[in-house]
Amino acid sequence: MLSDNLKYLRKLNGLSQQTLADEMSIPRTTLGDYERGYTEPNVETLIRLANYYKVSTDELLKTKLRFGGTPSGPGQLKVLAISTDADNNENIELVETKAAAGYLDSFQDPEYIKDLPKIQFPNIPTGTYRGFEIRGDSMLPIEPGSIIISKYVESLANIKDGKTYIVVSKENGVVYKRLKKNDAKNQLFMISDNESYLPYSMEYGEVDEIWEYYAHLSFSDSKAVHDAYLEDKIADIQRKLAEMHQKLVD
Repeated sequence: MLSDNLKYLRKLNGLSQQTLADEMSIPRTTLGDYERGYTEPNVETLIRLANYYKVSTDELLKTKLRFGGTPSGPGQLKVLAISTDADNNENIELVETKAAAGYLDSFQDPEYIKDLPKIQFPNIPTGTYRGFEIRGDSMLPIEPGSIIISKYVESLANIKDGKTYIVVSKENGVVYKRLKKNDAKNQLFMISDNESYLPYSMEYGEVDEIWEYYAHLSFSDSKAVHDAYLEDKIADIQRKLAEMHQKLVD
């Protein structure tokens, strides 16, 4: 990831290769080789580059900075750790329900991400994707156990009101919700499709990662689940009407 990071940071700071090479007292061709991945800087040069950009050497070597900004500014999410296959294509890692707690502690650790199960999804558009197994019935008719294939959101500014997202935070864990932004209060409004669950808010600063819904994998008869969901809704309406009628009679 070093070559990508060096190129990203130079462009982020509006520097030409020649300008940065002069700042580092190295030939421009050498810097070009670093950015193309042909050669790597020695330890001394690596430390000087990290200090120049005000990042750590670990961030330069182990994280893909272009996904989170550097450092994380207002509205920017955290630096994203990814894994790649033998052809340097980004994997789609799967975060299973049983692994959610570990993910909260280690989502920025490239070694942890590398060891997550991988899934394949055909003809997926360019981007960084991850699969999350959801639990609970707050987003019915998408049933528990479904896997949400989602695309990484680089900035809170990219969130679209009314769309569904996986939200990762230390406070609330890994949740799948429909979102609405409140920029005036720096909050996200978290809405469940199952109306039995009340909406709640989350401060922007509490958010670690956000992934936008792309598709989902279901492992049961979706029509049966949908029909059961409708039956439950009708039964709930009938129950409420009966209660209202009883109050009027009393």
